[in-house]
Amino acid sequence: MARTRCDRTAAWAALHAHFDAAGHALDVRQAFAADTQRFERFSQEAPYVFADLSKNRIDAATEALLLDLARQCGLQEHRDAMFAGQKINNTEGREVGHVLLRNPPLAPATSAPAASEFIATEQAKVHSTLDAMLAYAEQLRADASITDVVNIGIGGSDLGPQMAVLALDAFATTGKRMHFVSNVDGHELAAKLPHLRAQSTVFLIASKTFTTIETMTNAASAKAWFLAQGGTDTARHFAALTTNVPAANAFGISTTFGFWDWVGGRYSMWSAIGLPIAIAIGAAGFREFLAGAHAMDEYFRTAPLERNLPVRLGLLDVWYRNFHGFTSRSIAPYHSALRRVPAYLQQLEMESNGKRVDSSGEALPFDTSPVLWGEPGTNGQHAYFQMLHQGTEVVPVEFIAVKHARHSLPGHHPMLLANVLAQAQALLQGKSDAGGHKHFTGNRPSTLLLLDDLTPAALGALIALQEHRVFVSGSLWGINSFDQWGVELGKVLAKDIEVRLASGDVIGLDGSTAGLLARLRA
Repeated sequence: MARTRCDRTAAWAALHAHFDAAGHALDVRQAFAADTQRFERFSQEAPYVFADLSKNRIDAATEALLLDLARQCGLQEHRDAMFAGQKINNTEGREVGHVLLRNPPLAPATSAPAASEFIATEQAKVHSTLDAMLAYAEQLRADASITDVVNIGIGGSDLGPQMAVLALDAFATTGKRMHFVSNVDGHELAAKLPHLRAQSTVFLIASKTFTTIETMTNAASAKAWFLAQGGTDTARHFAALTTNVPAANAFGISTTFGFWDWVGGRYSMWSAIGLPIAIAIGAAGFREFLAGAHAMDEYFRTAPLERNLPVRLGLLDVWYRNFHGFTSRSIAPYHSALRRVPAYLQQLEMESNGKRVDSSGEALPFDTSPVLWGEPGTNGQHAYFQMLHQGTEVVPVEFIAVKHARHSLPGHHPMLLANVLAQAQALLQGKSDAGGHKHFTGNRPSTLLLLDDLTPAALGALIALQEHRVFVSGSLWGINSFDQWGVELGKVLAKDIEVRLASGDVIGLDGSTAGLLARLRA
């Protein structure tokens, strides 16, 4: 697999020349006036998702150069290597197989033509685990004595399942109450326990290694509470999503569902980590969720680069980050059920592409991941949109809207849709005011992703779209988007400091940490 870092290509130099000559000065309002077909040229249909890219600071010349960059970087070969099950996670020597989790059974043709033995070997394991996990979910859904399910995990073992369960609440077909605990701060778990009963609660402990300190601390406290409340059947009321079966058994858990080291945490909700989703929406709903993601996988794998939405979004991200110097992107979902999508995408993109070295360990001379942030509209309009419209820094906005509502309250949904269209229009058009205070510069970029309906399949496609767009930008930057070494250092230091908090030993600490530790012990 040939792969060239973006700054070492002829297209990179050509893009810089283009940006200096004209790209930095593109006024999208003038571009619309000059091209009556601009909306059609810069909008894109993909499985379950329609995207309007026309309000972005791109034109045909820019996009052509960006596509040249993708080809010269070997994006297609890198993509095909992932689908073929090659070890593209080079720093950990692992395959990257989250797309395999979405493959239908007995469908090897859905993998890249050069599929490795890894695909054939692992696909059978994937479906065996999936079938067992979904059977357990259906068993739990049918058990009327269980009223509450508490998922205890952190990072990818929390953000993905929590986001999806909230997003698909309209498809929850049982009376089970779903709860999520992630923070090692005991206030989070302590606030939930008084509302639970031991005999009617099931705890799901989600930790690949069954050693994650935050998760295991919460799990131990949950078990202690369960026993103190008269709980007697730990094996019935606890299940584990882990590969460390002996540790789960020692904890008192007999029901376990594993996953694999070729699935990173932030890509894991398609695996057994998605058990809370399956409990909420049922086995059939979960399979639809996987099918929507698979449809986007196949589209990303086969569509021409120039009409490939994940590719176009990833190239736009590179254009904004490395040429315009935009440091962040705001995510604004105009649907309350999607309220955890910004937090989910923060981990997906910033943990994947927040790297300062390329895949060979060489320091990068350019910036990588933007900061992702946001809140649901219209809440954000009454909070931070002031800065988006009139602040000194340009922040591209990614709106997410859903055409059809799943409620019957009159007037609400047209008002919501009117707001998302108006905000995108206002960012583009601006408004002149000689006094200055009411002046909007306009020409502020935005993308709108539109779903017809927020179904399991549509959500699966939307999230797979975001995964692949992150892959594209990371591929061009020459980084490994599938490791996360930056997560580790603070965790290691925390263990040392926890011991010092008990002992008071400050030898070898910096002055600030020593002073704070002493103050906390006083």
